[in-house]
Amino acid sequence: MEESRGALLFQKVCHILNIILKVAVMVIIAFPFYWMVSTSLKDYTEALQFPPTLFPSSLHWENYAHVFEIVPIGLYFRNSVVVSLCVLVLQYLIIVPAAYSFARHEYFGKNIFFGIVLLGLMIPQQITFLPVYLMFSRMKMLKTFIPLILPFISNPFGIFMLRQYFMQIPQEVIEAARLDDADNRKIMFKVMMPMAKPALITIGLLSFISTWNNYFWPLIMTSSETLRTLPVGIAALKSSETLQMWHIIMAGNVVLVLPILIVYMLASQKIRNSFVYSGIKKSILNKHRRKENEKKSSRSIGSSYGSWYVSWMRQFRKTG
Repeated sequence: MEESRGALLFQKVCHILNIILKVAVMVIIAFPFYWMVSTSLKDYTEALQFPPTLFPSSLHWENYAHVFEIVPIGLYFRNSVVVSLCVLVLQYLIIVPAAYSFARHEYFGKNIFFGIVLLGLMIPQQITFLPVYLMFSRMKMLKTFIPLILPFISNPFGIFMLRQYFMQIPQEVIEAARLDDADNRKIMFKVMMPMAKPALITIGLLSFISTWNNYFWPLIMTSSETLRTLPVGIAALKSSETLQMWHIIMAGNVVLVLPILIVYMLASQKIRNSFVYSGIKKSILNKHRRKENEKKSSRSIGSSYGSWYVSWMRQFRKTG
């Protein structure tokens, strides 16, 4: 009895500590976002007040209007959307066939090519930006969106992640598709991609966030103000006029972060639904396998019974 009481007490203590740790992690993660939103709704005096206040005395929504007056947020927002979507679409067009090739085909030098792809994970942008900048400068493309899109259409991490996911898909599914006269294109787009939806959504989410938040590359590669993206435009708020206007700067940061939070919440729900869908597909496949095994076993039992019956009738006729 004492041991069971001690075990129950230990479980309760662990449960309470687990809740406390979860709440602490949530506070650590959520408080900076709350402080950013709270400061964006304060006035100039309250934003510089010390000690600071957790809640604004009055909501000043005009701070967001001042952000749009100081910098052309609409133009920067449009540029970020165009660059992020173009990078995302072109990445899918490249990484899906590449991952399918590495996962389901055998050819000379496949491991060497895959190793070269993995090298892209080890080379930082700070090393490659100078030769890339010189190349686009000589090609006179610095006044276009091409330097912001073309270097990112290949995603080594996406190829690696999608390859691993494709390799986990059962071979029976591909063989069944080939029996239905499906070629590689149909297998890749109608069989592999629907079953790899969780990986595709995760790669798309990470790619969109990375491209949207990219500050260094647009700052270096664009020479025109009309091509600046939103992170570069928000950084322009820290000028001499708004150096101490933290409420305006925080309002600009909210404008920058809000689309990412919306995309993340939508994509996270899609990821959960995709994993459920993938689990249903796997359960259906397992049920199909069990039914096939039951049919085979019943056929083998029936054939053995039939052969026994035939031999018994022959023996009966001979004796008769």
